[in-house]
Amino acid sequence: MSGIRPTGFLHLGNYFGALRNYVRMQEAYNCYFMVADLHALTTLKETPELKGHVRRVLAENIAAGLDPDKVALYCQSHVPETAELYLFLNMLAYVGELEKTPTFKDKVRLQPQNVNAGLLTYPVLQAADIMLHRAALVPVGKDQEQHLEMARNYVNRFNQRYGEVFPEPYAFNFGEELVKVPSLDGAGKMSKSENQLATLYLSDDDETIRKKISKAKTESGGGSVEQMPDSVKNLFQLMRLVGKEEDAEIFMGHYNAGTIRYGDMKKKLAEDMVTFISPIREKAEAIRNDEVYLRRVMEQGAEKARESAKVTIQLAKQAIGLNYY
Repeated sequence: MSGIRPTGFLHLGNYFGALRNYVRMQEAYNCYFMVADLHALTTLKETPELKGHVRRVLAENIAAGLDPDKVALYCQSHVPETAELYLFLNMLAYVGELEKTPTFKDKVRLQPQNVNAGLLTYPVLQAADIMLHRAALVPVGKDQEQHLEMARNYVNRFNQRYGEVFPEPYAFNFGEELVKVPSLDGAGKMSKSENQLATLYLSDDDETIRKKISKAKTESGGGSVEQMPDSVKNLFQLMRLVGKEEDAEIFMGHYNAGTIRYGDMKKKLAEDMVTFISPIREKAEAIRNDEVYLRRVMEQGAEKARESAKVTIQLAKQAIGLNYY
């Protein structure tokens, strides 16, 4: 089980850090992938655009390879059992531990005028999302490890207090090192909302992709691989992700010899990136414009998710003792 907030635009980091794993998982596991629209309400002040955001995220997930017939691809708000389990888990959550989470501290710093209870209990809702399907495998990046640890805490507290109902969830990535895609300016990682000129989005048109890569940060000359600047390492990583290994090796040879021409490397990378992103963008646009199809996807996904959620809620209520008849 995993989810993604419908805020901002999905980017290359989302694809290689999450979506690519989702596509592999759907062939081997019973998967639940969610658009976390309730989570978005904790920071979103204006909601008229939410419908468009949700549709775009769904379309880009499908365009990237997710098959709605193989997985439960659904909107969080379409599964009311989520809120019910969230309420049960709030009885097991402590204010002190929630106030200490780094993400809560960051949100308080970024939006001091909107420190709502939803922000504080954000990890509880994340735990509910996972536990609702009694998921054991959660494909998340390292930045979500603490929230996953908190989810395990709620699983253990529930099981110890009421009886064994939930398995402990663990991060899953096929045993491979998670791919992190740094921003083109060399400062941090690609972001859905920040440093937009240094982030490659799945919705970027061809010319925008070329312009962004042409402005990517580099250094002068070449030399030792051990002393290669992070900004240059990033260009080689991107080339290996979307292009041919032999092309990367040719430019690496030029780098070692001190004869690399970064302009040529960027042009080659830009064309490889256009070839990679444009089919996803075009397919996503077609899906987003097909209202009948997207409605069917959401209804089908909600039906699958609720089928699982209802069983879980029944088991949870029985364990708690909320079965009066």
